[in-house]
Amino acid sequence: MKKIKVIGMLAFALVVSFSSCQKASKSTTLGTETQNVNVEPVIEKDVELTNEVTATIQPDAKNSIAPAAPGRIRSILVEVGQHVTKGQKLVQMDVANLSNMETQIENQKRISKRVQELFNVGGASQQELDNAKMQLEVAQTNLKNMSENTYLLSPISGVVTARNYDNGDMYSGQTPVLTVMNINPVKVLVNVSESNYSQVKIGMSIDVKFDVLNGQTFKGHVNLIYPTIDERTRTFGVEIKLNNPNDKIRPGMFARVTLNFGKVKRILVPDKAVVKQAGSGAKFVFVYNAGKVQYKQVEIGRRIESSYEILSGVTAGDQVVVAGQAKLVDGSSVQIVK
Repeated sequence: MKKIKVIGMLAFALVVSFSSCQKASKSTTLGTETQNVNVEPVIEKDVELTNEVTATIQPDAKNSIAPAAPGRIRSILVEVGQHVTKGQKLVQMDVANLSNMETQIENQKRISKRVQELFNVGGASQQELDNAKMQLEVAQTNLKNMSENTYLLSPISGVVTARNYDNGDMYSGQTPVLTVMNINPVKVLVNVSESNYSQVKIGMSIDVKFDVLNGQTFKGHVNLIYPTIDERTRTFGVEIKLNNPNDKIRPGMFARVTLNFGKVKRILVPDKAVVKQAGSGAKFVFVYNAGKVQYKQVEIGRRIESSYEILSGVTAGDQVVVAGQAKLVDGSSVQIVK
């Protein structure tokens, strides 16, 4: 009986051992299984060195139209959206004070003339004549200021973008009566990395794209380069102007500004070759060499069409796997297929 049990146990052990050997053999076979892959070369190519930033469109000039002192608004002569020219009359304030000042001027002129006549015949002193002339000059200056604050003129050519009062309202001095903006040209201010400071030049052509205009691109130019670097952001300001003859571009629009700094040589790999490591976000590729692949971590830059810029990890001429990476590990045997 004991012999039977011993024989049974030996038989069981042999079965388990045989099964384990089969599994080990199968595992070894899987580990050395040759995988079919497609490869493409890593290339070095001249690419445009560009930098895209976002910004908000601003008017070339903005003026608030308002008198120097509170007063009654008699008539607003323009409406929102109306184009105006430099020097055009926009608002008429109460003219009562202006009329009184004009009357005072006429009276002061008569006084000055009379003193001049008396001075000519010895009936007035030089001091009296000088005082009369000075009072007339002061009154004329006051009249000029009063006229400018009674008939409000546009200091620029542009478009009326805001109206805050109606005819007959009392101007309080808190908000302007009107706002006028010059929107042809328009401008945009962007911040550029200090590493590009020497590459930005006055007159440099700039592409500006607008999502709201279905991605339409407009040509602008660098109009102003700010002379200092922001020590917190390590950037400097650049003002770009764009012609806007049809008023398509409006202040407040969201813009994508592309600065082109010329061509530079860059290492490129097909985007299909770059694999993201789960859990870490690291990027890597499989480099083919003599029937095997080597796992290499890479640092990627910009996406350029169907390729990625590679900042480190591979060199031009390397062959990288672009299809069949799913079952690969470092050192896997592979066969290239078309």
